[in-house]
Amino acid sequence: MIATEILLLSGSKFVATWMTPLMWTGYALTLDAIIFKRKGRSWFKNRMREVPFLLLISVSVWILFEIYNFHLKNWQYLGMPSDMLIRDIGFFWSFATIMPGVFLTVELLDAFWGKPVLKVRNTTSHLKKNDWSWIFLGLMMVAVPLLLREEISSYLFALIWLGYIPLLDPINKRIKAPTVSHLWKKPNRRLIFILLAAGFTCGLLWETWNFQAYQAQGAFWVYTIPQPLRIFGLHFGKMPVLGLLGFPPFAIELYLFYQFFRKCCGGDRIFGSSSGMVI
Repeated sequence: MIATEILLLSGSKFVATWMTPLMWTGYALTLDAIIFKRKGRSWFKNRMREVPFLLLISVSVWILFEIYNFHLKNWQYLGMPSDMLIRDIGFFWSFATIMPGVFLTVELLDAFWGKPVLKVRNTTSHLKKNDWSWIFLGLMMVAVPLLLREEISSYLFALIWLGYIPLLDPINKRIKAPTVSHLWKKPNRRLIFILLAAGFTCGLLWETWNFQAYQAQGAFWVYTIPQPLRIFGLHFGKMPVLGLLGFPPFAIELYLFYQFFRKCCGGDRIFGSSSGMVI
């Protein structure tokens, strides 16, 4: 990370182009080492067999949001390499760092913020009537923006950004995967607050390093959301300040996505125990 910053300041075009994946890869490796020192367990030390799966799910989930963006057109990438293969490698590398960055931040906060979170297993799979209501609400939130004209749907990305939470949480309950609602009913709700804090922290880092790439005339993204959503014209980097509110729930959404896919692919039976860690 330090080397990347030094090279960026020295005017390296390569670093300016690959700023996002370089910084997030360094961030992930640094946090993993700190977490292992603190907890005695970490992703790269104890769960290396699961890491390729984590990277693949990270890429897949973000591609889902990119598909939405084809219709909503809320952001676009600039300064990318002209060669399609190199550009796609850059996208894959960048997207693969999203979940690891958030989840390692969660583990770091858990390691230093009060008592460690006790992992609680979901032991019930029976869906109640209100669970089906949440699923219906989630489906409506993630589907309706795609059915509307672009000039209307471009205002509604928050529905998609939040909609997978009510959609996935009852589904995870049905397959006995970890859920946020299950955590909320327990005396220790600390994991939910850690997820929210991790999402906000990573959001600030994403936008900070993206703005550095922009200043260095490298590869970066800009937001093309409607002007009325740019409250008072205030931005953090290239992100309108209103958009910063989306990062905390985004972490919860990533948590539910990952637990869903992990459970569907065999969970602990395939990947081994994740005891001693939050996720």
